[in-house]
Amino acid sequence: MSPVAQPDFVVALMTAPRAVAEALARQLVAERLVACVNLVPGVVSIFAWEGRVDRAEEVLLVAKTSRARLEGLREALRARHPYAVPELLVLPIVAGLPAYLAWLGDAVADGPRLPDGG
Repeated sequence: MSPVAQPDFVVALMTAPRAVAEALARQLVAERLVACVNLVPGVVSIFAWEGRVDRAEEVLLVAKTSRARLEGLREALRARHPYAVPELLVLPIVAGLPAYLAWLGDAVADGPRLPDGG
């Protein structure tokens, strides 16, 4: 493993309604809580909720960030997500291209809010 590819980086998996997924992703990137979010539309979730089997059409958000930004990500998700119990699963990144991991680290480094170019 290269010096850049340390367990300091993670992938965060989240789901959200289609109507809010992109705005949520843009906010998370602009606030430097995540470096990048891939939006995977067309996800159908079947889940247990309030004593029954439920269904929702959602977007899967696949975000790359650092462990140092996880608490901020948790707080932002709780504050902005429309679900009472939003999904957040965090998986370690064990290796990657050194240039990509360096970019990831720079993108979530402390600094001013990024302008939204969208």
